[in-house]
Amino acid sequence: MIKVVSVENMKKSDAATIAQGTLGKELMRRAGQAVFDNAHFLEPIAIVCGSGNNAGDGFVLASLLKKAGKKCTIFLLADKFSLDGKYYFLACQKQGIAIEHCTAATDFNCFKTIVDCIFGTGFSGNVRGLAQEVISKINSSSAYIISLDINSGLGGDSGLADLCVHSDLTVSIADFKAGHFLNMAKDVIKQKINCDIGIRLAEPPFLLVEAADIKHLFVRGQYSNKGSYGYVTLIGGSIEYSGAAKLANLALCALRAGTGVAKLAVPASICYSVMPYLLESTLFPLSDNNGSISYCKEEIDNLLKNTKAVALGMGIGQSAEIKQLLLHILSKYNGVAIIDADGLNVLATMDKRILQQAKCKVILTPHLKEFERLSGIPIAEINKNPINISRQFAKQNGVILLLKGTCTIITDGKEAYLVDKGTSGMATAGSGDVLSGILAGVCGYAKEQDLLLSVAASAYINGLAGELAQAKLNAVSMLASDTVACIGKAISKILKA
Repeated sequence: MIKVVSVENMKKSDAATIAQGTLGKELMRRAGQAVFDNAHFLEPIAIVCGSGNNAGDGFVLASLLKKAGKKCTIFLLADKFSLDGKYYFLACQKQGIAIEHCTAATDFNCFKTIVDCIFGTGFSGNVRGLAQEVISKINSSSAYIISLDINSGLGGDSGLADLCVHSDLTVSIADFKAGHFLNMAKDVIKQKINCDIGIRLAEPPFLLVEAADIKHLFVRGQYSNKGSYGYVTLIGGSIEYSGAAKLANLALCALRAGTGVAKLAVPASICYSVMPYLLESTLFPLSDNNGSISYCKEEIDNLLKNTKAVALGMGIGQSAEIKQLLLHILSKYNGVAIIDADGLNVLATMDKRILQQAKCKVILTPHLKEFERLSGIPIAEINKNPINISRQFAKQNGVILLLKGTCTIITDGKEAYLVDKGTSGMATAGSGDVLSGILAGVCGYAKEQDLLLSVAASAYINGLAGELAQAKLNAVSMLASDTVACIGKAISKILKA
């Protein structure tokens, strides 16, 4: 797994490393050297510097480029330096490196490489004034753009910006930051690499999941049968949401993800429309009232008997009957309960103590708006620090939270996994249902000690299948069913890792 850190963790780790005897100037030298060693520079080169330690790393880089005989110019946004940064700036002056001050008239069009050293990971807020003009000019240039540590203007914890540098390459220093993956990151960073400069982390990192980390979850012995891989149930649908193929896809996703047996439970009145699309799965009709599920305790107990995992909420509606159904599952069922869509909306109206007292293992899969309803925290606040807010919610309520986004966050309140698989083509109706089906399927055979990683693995399968589907089609024309068709290929790729 790849370590990913918060801005605060990086700040503490940097300070601790210096306190243990490594000079700040030495860390700055290593950072500049790392960029020099790991990036390709076409001449002439512009190194655009702000006033903090990020600028100091740029001064080190300029010095190394000069020694290598490369033509470079330093552009300053201000005559202000950090203590260590000034040391290397004076060294650049002694070397005779060209130094200019940025103005509104500064033109970068003659440069083939621009190195962005304006703001570091500690930047927050919106870009204003001269920096706004300079960043806009960098983005409109035809140069190859390298951002040092993080793209200037991009939030280190959030991956959000009103304006930031769009890089061809971002060279992260010490460890990747959350902002390298979350929210807008994929749109503003074409390629990223990380360079270790010897900073030991003060606190445990978040972990970015790779295929090799989850491969073992899908390795199977020959001596097994369908019962070895669990029975799962998917409860969904209503007269308003009677898309037969979509509902059938829920069960198909669970089977493609590897469960032994998948049961699809829907209101009895829509069973005949779903039946022609359901081949390998079992259909379980539920009592209904005007096309919506009607709660019946005995029926639900029979449905969930010997079931390892249940997924609930997809197109199910938000009636009082659904609230009873949800309450029953949380208080009586002892397997894994995956709650999505309408199930989350109903849950948002309930006392959260039902989660804290739940008999089953609970997995919640909200997107941002659903998480806002669940947590009571505005989306704008969640976006500022989504990983820590997700962890706090999961810990407080005793659940596994899977927060959907361009980079998915999976946490039990202690550990936090990130999955950056997925693509814009998945922004279409039914994609969330596909994930719920995969989750149910994987949780059908997941070992209890592997549950958190299995949830992350489900998000990985879903995202990778989406990427494979988009590669065959395009982001505009993709449907959720295209992702379903690529689940098997995604798992094959993981098994080859």
